[in-house]
Amino acid sequence: MHFLRLLLITLLFFSCKDIGNKAEPKKYNKEKEIKTFVKAKKETFLLNDKNVIPFFFEYGKKNTESKVKIVTDFGDIEIELFKNTPYHRVNFIYLTKKKYFNGEFFHRVVKDFIIQGGNSDNKSTSKKRRSIGKYLLPPDTKKGYKHHRGIISMPSSEMENPYKLASPYEFFIVQKNNGAYHLDGNYTPFGRVTKGMGVVDVISNLETDNRDWPLDNVRFNIELIK
Repeated sequence: MHFLRLLLITLLFFSCKDIGNKAEPKKYNKEKEIKTFVKAKKETFLLNDKNVIPFFFEYGKKNTESKVKIVTDFGDIEIELFKNTPYHRVNFIYLTKKKYFNGEFFHRVVKDFIIQGGNSDNKSTSKKRRSIGKYLLPPDTKKGYKHHRGIISMPSSEMENPYKLASPYEFFIVQKNNGAYHLDGNYTPFGRVTKGMGVVDVISNLETDNRDWPLDNVRFNIELIK
């Protein structure tokens, strides 16, 4: 009898202890929840065909840079971006600041014509594109620029594209001595080489495979010139 009484007292003690140690429910912190939501929204922001123009319009007001440098193993190519092709300039600056171009390739090289880079089929490139967004840019071909030697221009998307919307992740530089004026009106010149056309010439003369990809990969980085 004494043993049973002692057992009941022990069980009651531990039951009360468990009840007293139960954690209190967490209080809802509205301000913290809002900050977390806003932060997550910023981190997952992606460009698309609907938001790209309004976003670049505002982005361009604070990001006015117009000079960049393409760094390759063959030397540097300095470029001035035209300010009156605003969305193409801002797109290039945005991608440069996002470091999208770093480690990319000149994936299409056509002797006595162009060198083209920025949009390889590598998984790492696809991953970078997915983190930025899927969008195209409207052409801006009526500013008086022609595809002279040294012009940097933006190719159109390979998808069904009757309006020649530009593929924002790639660019080409005209290497042809006499220019490539048959491209006028179809693609948007948005800058020009100010230094390093000799480097463009060297790259354009590299041996390529049947897809116009140089047999020796030509990687590059792009950085702002202050």
